[in-house]
Amino acid sequence: MPSSFFFGVVRIMTSHFQRILASGILALTSAMAVDGAEPPRVVEHVQVYDFPGRFGGWPANQGAWIWENEILVGFSEGEYKDLGGAHYDYDRTQPEENILARSLDGGHIWSLEYPGRQHVLVGTKGMRKGTIPPGQSEPEPVDCPGGIDFTHPDFAMTLRFEGVQTGSSRFYYSYDRGKTWNGPFRLSHFGQKGIAARTDFIVNNKHDAFFFLTASKSNNREGRVICGRTTDGGKTFEFVSYVGPEPNGFSIMPSTLRLSETDMLCMIRRRSGPMEKERGWIESWRTHDNGNSWVFDQDVAETGEGNPPHLIRLKDGRLSLTYGFRAAPFAMHARFSSDEGKSWTEPFILDRDAACLDIGYPRTVQRPDGKLVTIYYVVEKQARKVTATIWDPGTRGRTPP
Repeated sequence: MPSSFFFGVVRIMTSHFQRILASGILALTSAMAVDGAEPPRVVEHVQVYDFPGRFGGWPANQGAWIWENEILVGFSEGEYKDLGGAHYDYDRTQPEENILARSLDGGHIWSLEYPGRQHVLVGTKGMRKGTIPPGQSEPEPVDCPGGIDFTHPDFAMTLRFEGVQTGSSRFYYSYDRGKTWNGPFRLSHFGQKGIAARTDFIVNNKHDAFFFLTASKSNNREGRVICGRTTDGGKTFEFVSYVGPEPNGFSIMPSTLRLSETDMLCMIRRRSGPMEKERGWIESWRTHDNGNSWVFDQDVAETGEGNPPHLIRLKDGRLSLTYGFRAAPFAMHARFSSDEGKSWTEPFILDRDAACLDIGYPRTVQRPDGKLVTIYYVVEKQARKVTATIWDPGTRGRTPP
């Protein structure tokens, strides 16, 4: 393993052209035709993190950000261990580090960064499957003094959980595109038993933002989705609403998009509970009163064992939803809507290079030229790698009924 893996910045420029061809052929045959539209197509698969014997995973737990063609994504890295086909072949006795990957050219070339070695974005034992790397620590979270400018042109914010059941959460923010970070700051419990935060927020104005979070259920297990708000740049927080009733299974990892001054659409990862047919899926909820109340919309996609959604609006006005499909044939899926999420196309296959269900947790960003970059983790022999798929979403057409 090269020494640059452990020290400094690693530069990676790897593409798999056979996979591009296979994904492109599959895409053309699996995406539903849309009247008057150019079909989407995969342009390139690029390896963000790919080392034998290592495990890179779960970008959705940390977040991704874009400024022009500069992209930043967070994910976890640890030691791969064959557990006989178990979910997450991960050595829990070895260090797990929270790292960042940055691209300055729209996702073609990536550099790895290690903020924990500067004692930031380290977190706790509860937010990782492995151990805290030796020598890495950060201060205990404090109350935020407020005044965060959510509209700063180089702003980034990441929300991290300390445990998925009844733990606390913390947040950090940056005004220089994630090169340095402020925090950790204590995130409110919003009157709940626990908060398992990932990065999902909507900026309303300079100091005003909605936060969409996973809260503990009444039985102290994960989870149900809530909406919270700060209007003073993070100094104080208020509970706004529950997004749906408490589920029998879990309702977690929201991805939320503002549609209008009053309307928002929230995609949620769902899993069935005891005495229910085993199922994982994504469902949508809508608010028509700026988050004060929510109504169930529809089941949007089956996901096999389950995977979090990522919802964005494209430059042409369509909505794009990306997620991992954790049932055979294991794959990365994308769907489109031309009517504000009322109906969706059939899945477009981004990647089917997976031998098992350990795939997904995507974040997707759109470049200035209109191409999308979807970042996710996927199975590699004796490893788990983080891949960026660069793809063209095609052109807008009529969403089929």
